[in-house]
Amino acid sequence: MGAVSVNDTTAADTAQRVAIITGANGGIGSAIVTAYRSLGYAVTATSRRMPESEDPQVLAVSDDLVASGAGERIVRVAMERFGRIDTVVNSAGVYIGKPFTDYTDKDFDLIVGVNLRGFFNIARSAIGAMLSRGEGGGHLVNISTSLVDQPNSQVPCALTSLTKGGLNAVTKELAIEFAGHGIRVNTVSLGVVRTPMNPETTPELVARHPLGRMEEVDDVVQAIVYLEQASFVTGEILHVDGGQSAGR
Repeated sequence: MGAVSVNDTTAADTAQRVAIITGANGGIGSAIVTAYRSLGYAVTATSRRMPESEDPQVLAVSDDLVASGAGERIVRVAMERFGRIDTVVNSAGVYIGKPFTDYTDKDFDLIVGVNLRGFFNIARSAIGAMLSRGEGGGHLVNISTSLVDQPNSQVPCALTSLTKGGLNAVTKELAIEFAGHGIRVNTVSLGVVRTPMNPETTPELVARHPLGRMEEVDDVVQAIVYLEQASFVTGEILHVDGGQSAGR
């Protein structure tokens, strides 16, 4: 048998990789779409109201992740367009901060629906698509908050902690469940991110981060790109919060 050249590649090695980004119309989500395109990925970008893209390698899908069958629909159109799914970044999320006894049933349905049902819908279908590939492999990234690990008496947000804490837990479970298939599952746990929806920098917000500044969208993107490229990292809750989770 002849020697195998180190330059030999398989079709799986050379195929363009494909990412699904949820919440892609938000400040963080849109930046994640740009980052994955810079990595050479084709992207299915989805949100409840997703504007069309002029980039032929970005498929815009408007859908509500909470709705029955939404995950299946998004995965199906991504597969029809690009033929495979390698990564899902679960960027869609809802935060409502208020005292626990002030939460309403409507608040509960919204937060649990987006943060947990939305995750379940897209992750279940996407992992199924990853498993359908003979070579296996894939990556799922969630976005959580360091308030799960380091509650703040000045920031009551029990339903956020309830749901994002669930994502932290399922990250580790799914990482172990699918490790044998080469599918990695990780989470980035954030502080207060300055976005178009949260543009204000105040002393109180800065003080939540021991490093002394608010988190920027680029901080989030860098962490996700690191996890994407760190092929031996799975089951990780990566705190990107300026030291917030370490204490004050």
